[in-house]
Amino acid sequence: MMKHVSSFFTKLFQACKLVPMLPVTVLAAIPVALLWNARPWKHFFWSVNPSIGQWIVIAMVVYTAFDSLKGMIEDIRKGYVGVDVLVIVAILSTIAVREYWAGWAIVLMVYSGEAIEEYAQDKAKGNLTSLMEAAPVIAHVVNLPGIGSNAGHINGSGRQNTGDSGFRSVGEGEIQQIQSSSSHFETVPVDKVRMGDVLVVLPGETVPVDGELLSDSATLDLSNINGEPVPREVFAGARVLSGAVNGSSTLTMRATQLARDSQYQRILGLVSSAQSSRATVVRVADLLAVPFTVVAFLIAGFAWICSGVPMRFAQVLVIATPCPLLIAAPVAYIAGTGRLAKSGILIKTQEVLETLGRVSHIFFDKTGTLTVKKPQVVRVDMRGGSHTNGMTGDDGLDEDVILLSAGVLETYSVHILAQGIVNAGQDAVTRLAERYADSGRRLPGSDWDGHDIEHPVVKGVSEDSGKGLSGMVNGRMIRIGRYAYVTEGEHGVPTNPADVFTTPLAADEMATFVSINGRLAARIVMKDIPRANAKESLERLRSLGVRRLSMLTGDKAASANIIAKEVGISDVRAELFPEDKLAAVKNASKEEAPEQPWWDRLIQKLTGESITRSITMMVGDGVNDAPVLASADIGMAITDGTSTAASESAQVVIMNDDIACVPRAIAISRRTKRIMLQSVVVGLSLSIIAMLCAAFNLIPVVVGAFLQEAIDVVSILWALTALIDKD
Repeated sequence: MMKHVSSFFTKLFQACKLVPMLPVTVLAAIPVALLWNARPWKHFFWSVNPSIGQWIVIAMVVYTAFDSLKGMIEDIRKGYVGVDVLVIVAILSTIAVREYWAGWAIVLMVYSGEAIEEYAQDKAKGNLTSLMEAAPVIAHVVNLPGIGSNAGHINGSGRQNTGDSGFRSVGEGEIQQIQSSSSHFETVPVDKVRMGDVLVVLPGETVPVDGELLSDSATLDLSNINGEPVPREVFAGARVLSGAVNGSSTLTMRATQLARDSQYQRILGLVSSAQSSRATVVRVADLLAVPFTVVAFLIAGFAWICSGVPMRFAQVLVIATPCPLLIAAPVAYIAGTGRLAKSGILIKTQEVLETLGRVSHIFFDKTGTLTVKKPQVVRVDMRGGSHTNGMTGDDGLDEDVILLSAGVLETYSVHILAQGIVNAGQDAVTRLAERYADSGRRLPGSDWDGHDIEHPVVKGVSEDSGKGLSGMVNGRMIRIGRYAYVTEGEHGVPTNPADVFTTPLAADEMATFVSINGRLAARIVMKDIPRANAKESLERLRSLGVRRLSMLTGDKAASANIIAKEVGISDVRAELFPEDKLAAVKNASKEEAPEQPWWDRLIQKLTGESITRSITMMVGDGVNDAPVLASADIGMAITDGTSTAASESAQVVIMNDDIACVPRAIAISRRTKRIMLQSVVVGLSLSIIAMLCAAFNLIPVVVGAFLQEAIDVVSILWALTALIDKD
């Protein structure tokens, strides 16, 4: 209970701090009431003789009118429509008809409305603000001589050069020395970090700039970058991204980017761009405020003329509120932008949020978008036949031993197929360890024991670029790579691998070969497999009404058709060059758009637009997707949080590498627009109904001032429901 009370007063204090005239207006009610009849003078002029209390109200009204006028002029200068004229005329009219308490009530409503607006904006921006507040501001730069940018001259370049980086390596002993004492580094603003500086990041701190990990390992929380909920363990040499939060151990890293060029600053750039932009539908709301103002004055004027009572004019205007247009509409869109950010989806402008809801044709790249980013091992074909786990080939070795040996060796490679084999090797280690535990001594049919499995000894690793990799693993010479490379020097082996492995490879399969001690042992078969949720995500798109789904790929038609069938895409365009992909997207933009909802047609009429063509979106992840992403109406890049050419040219960036974010983004966009329109329609309808009631003298002027605020609250709270996760 006390916690809720404390939270209430904290928020109240913050509101008063943001809008200082609010507490002034509230407290002014005391002297106004006490001095309501105090007139220490004779008649002021004619029959008007305000008391001291009433003069206090007049002063507040004049100040508020002047403040509103100033705000209206500033809005017009920014290109927004200024309709504060309603407020100005309303509060001045209450004084003209000598309804001083009504004037005080309107002043109170004006400043409480500002407080509500500030609260709504802060609430709507909550997810975006959390990203902004997490931005790193300081860095701990190592100041030891000869390390980082303090390295000495040996080649006239100003750097002690031992490699391509231009900076000498930092030894393990030096790293331990750096991490053991705070006296070896100085804390500086993050924008003072230079390329090559060696930095220390303490437990729980945010990585200040992009860099390379020098410590043996580190655990990083990447949730601010890509929404990944589970901390990731990285090892020496790994790329470390700014915005990641360090775990429980101090880490040492070398800066490879300046603060302004680091990943988190790019994310903040997207957030700032989205916050400052205004969607077309919000600009339409601004435009509607003008006719609403005219309608309010017409109702007020007719009420005065028909009744002959000037009070009716004031009664109508104190209820007239354009806040559903001026506040609720942008609040809904900022809330929608925040919902996207919370889901790991960043947009560059609010215009994109609106356009997302009208997408009718989506193109997907195949590799890395509909499929996993790296090919996965699907089986191992042993020499002499195809085998399942536990069965052996001609040399007595089974496929788990093959995978373990190849996986250990591939950890030293940067080849695109390496990671898939490494993952398969790690799974093989688990299976081998279980089998060793069951046998109690050695693996059946081999001379491998438990120590060999858990801690293989690797020596003499050498990579022949484009051909393969070789090295000693637990005393065996292992070669992995192309067929000619692994069979080099072996006598009697057929020159065609099809003569050794009789099971043909499918159209979407590829193979790498393994030899042990100079003899061909097996081939590891890999394939591009669909993402686990790709089919489900495409079905979700169809349920949202997006039925035009196409695959664009440079891959062979046979391979592309297999993936397309698995994920549920019928329109497959394979063996394309980048220019062919561009042409496909451009031609699609000439297609006729499906039937649009009435509100989209209304918005287009109000803005003078006439979009009858199909709205296209390209979803991709690779560098070769960048031109197509830029040419589509919306380019959506699927990334793991790192900056790529695709994300630079895209209008939407998925930071968590999840294809399910594609339909989620469209659903959030549509719901945001729907809620915005609902809040505007409900707010304006209530306001017009209340104005008509006031015109017939059904609502007193003081009550009308408070009713106006209630209508504002209803429309703004409705707009904030765009924050609720229902997608």
